[in-house]
Amino acid sequence: MIDWLLHGTIPVAGGELLAREVVGNLFGLASAILGMKRLVWAWPVGVVGNVLLFTVFVTGELSGASSDPLWGQAGRQVFFIAVSLYGWYRWSRSRAAGGAADGGAITPRWATARERLALIGLAAAGYGAAYLLLLQIGSWGPQTEAWILAGSMLATYGMARGWVEFWLVWILVDIVGVTTLVRAGFYPTAAMYVFYGGFCVVGFIAWWRAQRAAEREPTGPDAAEEVAA
Repeated sequence: MIDWLLHGTIPVAGGELLAREVVGNLFGLASAILGMKRLVWAWPVGVVGNVLLFTVFVTGELSGASSDPLWGQAGRQVFFIAVSLYGWYRWSRSRAAGGAADGGAITPRWATARERLALIGLAAAGYGAAYLLLLQIGSWGPQTEAWILAGSMLATYGMARGWVEFWLVWILVDIVGVTTLVRAGFYPTAAMYVFYGGFCVVGFIAWWRAQRAAEREPTGPDAAEEVAA
């Protein structure tokens, strides 16, 4: 099984997919579903997918294509792992403290004006730093990959904090990601990203509804919802 996961392929129309690519994306989808439900398991499940996808992006073997490594895509997997540990810790603490009134680990909320300004500043700084780094180490498309890397950082951190806006950031990342993957010839994974984009819309609506429900019932067991970082 391990040998198949590391070296196996799955035949599809017109070619084949790496087993790691498919399984990694399935773990990513499972993490997104658990995240939409605000369950702590979203984080460790996501880490497994991140590790598998890192090995795919960093070798340039995506969808069986021979290409330069997508360092932006690979780099964000490393960041996902780091932030997932933070999110895992934060959601576990919130869950232990009683969680949300509807059973979720956290209660979603909109970011404050100050937090949004901070996110914009981090987005600009993160994009600039990622762009300069990718220019130095080489990348298939540093402009788009820099946004994918910076946007992914913000979205994952926003999820850890429980901000509803993180779904909107993911949608923007997916739009750029799909464009990049199509131009690079990675069509199967691009199709998966299209699906993820649609799922992000569903997730946004689910968290928005949960946030509105929490506003109507502010005295639930998650009244002290904001766990210290």
